[in-house]
Amino acid sequence: MNLLVTGAAGFIGSHYVRTLLASDAPPRITVLDKLTYAGTLTNLEPAHPRLKFVHGDIRDAELVDKLMAEADQVVHFAAESHVDRSIDGAADFVLTNVLGTQTLLDAALRYRVEPFVHVSTDEVYGSVETGSATEDDPLRPSSPYSASKASSDLLALAHHRTHGLDVRVTRCSNNYGPHQFPEKVVPLFVTNLLDGAKVPLYGDGRNVRDWLHVDDHCHGVELVRTQGRPGEVYNIGGGTELSNRDLTGLLLEACGADWDSVTYVEDRKGHDLRYSVDWTKARTELGYHPRHDFTAGLAATIAWYREHRAWWEPLKRREEPG
Repeated sequence: MNLLVTGAAGFIGSHYVRTLLASDAPPRITVLDKLTYAGTLTNLEPAHPRLKFVHGDIRDAELVDKLMAEADQVVHFAAESHVDRSIDGAADFVLTNVLGTQTLLDAALRYRVEPFVHVSTDEVYGSVETGSATEDDPLRPSSPYSASKASSDLLALAHHRTHGLDVRVTRCSNNYGPHQFPEKVVPLFVTNLLDGAKVPLYGDGRNVRDWLHVDDHCHGVELVRTQGRPGEVYNIGGGTELSNRDLTGLLLEACGADWDSVTYVEDRKGHDLRYSVDWTKARTELGYHPRHDFTAGLAATIAWYREHRAWWEPLKRREEPG
């Protein structure tokens, strides 16, 4: 089998590919990645004989058509994914997340490449005041990023309902783990604290997120690919809800810092207070359950960044002004 995986030079997609290649009988994997600032080939090293990397854009219809003609199945991770960047400029998010997904779907339909697993986010549900969002809840995205992801979800599901294409959608909670680009909260705070720098905390820090180890997320995606039902959405959660302030406290303690290292910054525009997904469906249908204890997983993640400065320091220098 030839599996086409988009966006697999990034954090989650690369972990998924490395996991498959480490299995007893790995498929042939073709990775399509544009190598934006958040993607790096170091995430895919060492080279594997069953791995083919193609540098390209999911909006390139000619290239996508060529790769889809050779594929048997698709797992679609590629996306612009940083909320702050989407607030500063939404165009790239719409072009990549919506138009790029449509380009992939068009080609998958032409060659009946299925299942087509579309990887999305819990942010499409918007803020959840009480309880947890189920797969049938309405979508109420707040940021340009989450709105573009909600749009791509609906496009994917429409290809199932209109054309019968086997599309399966996953919506995950906040990921953490090694190889995450140091702009997201966990790697940003850890790398800053390891360098003795300050960390920014939005508003009063009351915003709550559910934390999911990247390995558990990829395990859930693989269950959906191999056992999921066509046209269905599956939430993938981690089961550990923390306020940003509580998470900050854990990271400060683990890195030997105190609250003097925290700078309080103006809250993000449209900042959702709480995300929470109900993953009963994935548990009952697929046997999904997060396997990583959060305390141990966070400690291992911090240790990874402490031991892999050669991976993240060049990435942070690249993002510095000038």
